[in-house]
Amino acid sequence: MRLRTPGKICEGLWYLGVEESGIYLLEGRDSAMLISGGMSYILPDVIRQLDDFGINQEKIKSHVILHSHFDHVGVIPFFKRKLPEIQLYGSHRAWELLAMPKAVETINKYSQLVTERMRPNITGLDYDYQWRNDITGLQVTENTRIDLGDIEAVIYETPGHSSCSISVYVPALKALFPSDAGGIPYKDTIFPTGNSNFTMFQSSLERLSRLEVNYLGADHYGYLAGEEAQAFIGATAQMAARLRRLIETVFARKNDIDSTVSLLITEHYRQNPDYFLAPEILTGVYRQMVRHISAAMNHSAAVTEGRT
Repeated sequence: MRLRTPGKICEGLWYLGVEESGIYLLEGRDSAMLISGGMSYILPDVIRQLDDFGINQEKIKSHVILHSHFDHVGVIPFFKRKLPEIQLYGSHRAWELLAMPKAVETINKYSQLVTERMRPNITGLDYDYQWRNDITGLQVTENTRIDLGDIEAVIYETPGHSSCSISVYVPALKALFPSDAGGIPYKDTIFPTGNSNFTMFQSSLERLSRLEVNYLGADHYGYLAGEEAQAFIGATAQMAARLRRLIETVFARKNDIDSTVSLLITEHYRQNPDYFLAPEILTGVYRQMVRHISAAMNHSAAVTEGRT
């Protein structure tokens, strides 16, 4: 079952934001933790929802960055500046990227592009949400455990969607938060996003598929519960294999990255005209996937021909 309305998921767990961009709040006896960062323009919604749901912001003591893409770190600067005691967690690679001026410039630029596409009536936000060099935090690795008093979150390293991707699993709730490393539950289908390394993306899906899951919190288009939550990672793996075959087929015919990307993008928006990412951003996503898969194809061909 797919649910896209913000609110309480189960005892101690809430979904916040809007349908196309959400974050999660996990509450324990001693403190609460935000999971993922969404897009900047959801800030007014999140702040209103915290009040509406009776959540004490002062109890939020930690915030996990699942990966450093612009559409997953949007609310983090605001909350860190508003509540300086919040401890931020991210992978080593995430903090490397978030320390790079060019990466921060890209985050801020793309945040504005998506705001203009999704909220054209917003002329500006009365929130200090832009990334600058004042946001730092701690590094987490495989099996790092974050204790909230009576409930614990476990970190899994799940690269492939990005080089810095991690996932959060809460054993007590059987709740998994893989961000885009688990695929995007768009409408009634799944968009597999092996942006940085498609092969590693597929390997990460294989690892996550072994977990027992009652709730799967995606960063885009809500969360899943019950049988579909348990089956989702396996279904993403199947969609990823299908997309890989499609890219291989198109590239074999075109033998050119740009031509392959152009065809794939045209087909994507033909099927999904209201997809939340602007074409110039999604083009970059497909280009990364095509580059990796075409390189793997060329390597395989070279091995077959005995050239390596």
